[in-house]
Amino acid sequence: MVNSKALLASTLAAVLASFVAATPIGPSTDTPATLTVCSGGIGVGCADVSTVSDTCINLTGWLAFLNKDISTATVPGGFVCTFFQEFNCTASGVVNAGTNSQVLLLQGTWDLSNVPGLSGPTNFNDLTSSLSCSPL
Repeated sequence: MVNSKALLASTLAAVLASFVAATPIGPSTDTPATLTVCSGGIGVGCADVSTVSDTCINLTGWLAFLNKDISTATVPGGFVCTFFQEFNCTASGVVNAGTNSQVLLLQGTWDLSNVPGLSGPTNFNDLTSSLSCSPL
């Protein structure tokens, strides 16, 4: 005789195991990440920006108030974001009296007046015009 409760339990366990096995370990390249950028300190003049992997976001339209005015940023876990001085995520080397034209930030909260640059710590405060994020 078949025990229906045992059969149901084993079927449910098999289905759950298949879902666990199919779950990606890291963020999907199609999963949007929410980047928080602020014109002041954390919580001051902020916008939550939904980014999709390797998509350039120009600070225009509803984000125009942040163009050349980002002072802090919170990069979500598992992502890396690049901030550019130029629109269209264009890197032009070193501009503005020795400041890098882009900075790359890993997950965490950043004060853009002191971030890692290509040649050491750099002040990228109020310089961003576009950005792009990708999963690690």
